[in-house]
Amino acid sequence: MSAVEQEILTESGIPIAPLYRAADAGEPEPDPGVYPYTRGVYPTMYRGRLWTMRQYAGFASARESNTRYRYLLEKGQTGLSVAFDLPTQLGLDSDDPRAEGEVGKVGVAIDSLLDMQTLLNSIPLDKVTTSMTINAPASVLLLLYELVAEGQGVASDKLGGTIQNDILKEYAARGTYIYPPRPSMRLVTDTFAYCQKHVPKWNTISISGYHMREAGCTAVQEIAFTLANGIAYVSAAVKAGLAVDEFAPRLSFFFVSNPNFLEEVAKFRAARRLWATIMKERFGAKKEQSLMLRFHTQTSGASLTAQQPLNNVVRTTIEALAAVLGGTQSLHTNGYDEALSLPTQQAATLALRTQQIIGFESGIAATPDPLAGSYVIEALTDELEARARAIIAQIDELGGSVEAIERGWVQEQIADAAYTFQQRIESGEQILVGVNRFAESNEAPVPIFHPNEAVAQEQAASLAKLRTERDNAAVQAAMATLRETAEGSGNVLYPLKEALRRYATVGEVCGVLRQVWGEYRPEVRL
Repeated sequence: MSAVEQEILTESGIPIAPLYRAADAGEPEPDPGVYPYTRGVYPTMYRGRLWTMRQYAGFASARESNTRYRYLLEKGQTGLSVAFDLPTQLGLDSDDPRAEGEVGKVGVAIDSLLDMQTLLNSIPLDKVTTSMTINAPASVLLLLYELVAEGQGVASDKLGGTIQNDILKEYAARGTYIYPPRPSMRLVTDTFAYCQKHVPKWNTISISGYHMREAGCTAVQEIAFTLANGIAYVSAAVKAGLAVDEFAPRLSFFFVSNPNFLEEVAKFRAARRLWATIMKERFGAKKEQSLMLRFHTQTSGASLTAQQPLNNVVRTTIEALAAVLGGTQSLHTNGYDEALSLPTQQAATLALRTQQIIGFESGIAATPDPLAGSYVIEALTDELEARARAIIAQIDELGGSVEAIERGWVQEQIADAAYTFQQRIESGEQILVGVNRFAESNEAPVPIFHPNEAVAQEQAASLAKLRTERDNAAVQAAMATLRETAEGSGNVLYPLKEALRRYATVGEVCGVLRQVWGEYRPEVRL
């Protein structure tokens, strides 16, 4: 069989034809900014304003992370993206025994309002938008951010940004959950309602396919599982009494961009079109903003290799191009050394420069959806949408995302896809340059970033001082109100905010909710 005749598949298993013709492209799509937004959510896309260059950063203490944020802003970054350490993501204080060994390692340690004030010192919150990758305690970190803004004299209705707040993908792929699914969904919808009234410009959730794809699912599954989770959040909010057109405009999404360039460009277009039809046909949304799938993209951490790490510069550039050509609203590009450690300052700067070169030198931002009309892109867009729609139908039959996750069905699909991909790597069918082909025996080492190892002791000392100096009677009274609200049906964000204002810690407020709602323990499947 000749090379032309050999079957070539995308990572989702979609066959790539030897040649595409006009008939494969289907009917022409409406212009950008017109339903169903296949070609982009805005008419001119990047002609007037580039995507937000939002580099994900955070490590060690709030003071050290603040220095990195201000450095990136000085270098031309246009939005903040905060990485929190694992204890913060799990609602644990830095001096909790369960936090040992993890304080400040994969993100910044935030224990109280004092830390958040330090993290955002000298950063004008009325001028910078901030994304926070936080899920189970997302409402807690949002309220801390709001309290810092109050201290700066910035009104809550001037704040712009996003909290990830996507708990369903935590059960499916990532694992930083605290409470069981049902009360966690209540916390999500309470956040929708609170922000609708008090922080109206804030994106209340970033429904994430990124982590499920990084865990091993295919591009088709990434679309399907992400949008199925979106359906679950919208359904829960409507059931809680919220009007769809009041909260839907503040929903956002988060996708990965992989090196499989053609499929990735088509993936973003297919997801945008499918979400628009879901919101219109399933939920009866009327506002244009309710139908628009606006998304952040991060280049793939899983695609980075520890071997020949400079090759990752090329991988990340391809992935960033796919995200831009797919119409992303904001973008993070990974540092080339992130398979080895947190990025060095040099790697972080080069990652930002990658976006700036694409934006200012490549010319692809001059027109919206430059690849529209490409026979292969249009054909792949149609195929990805059809296959994702079929998986969403399966999830519907199981009772929706929450039920499918509680049964372990979604987790099984991701695990099976990851196993299949790993088999392709080990067999050599999937080539990884520098790993299973073109390897080198004597590689020059690259510099490694080492976060401050003393941060755990510093945080513990700060917490001890805080607990001595604060008004503990006021803290206990606020915590009692929080417990009472959590046991009832009121919106827990109001008593949460008062407790945090009194300098209750992240671990303390999450501990109250743990006591009321319990902790999630997934079923073990062998």
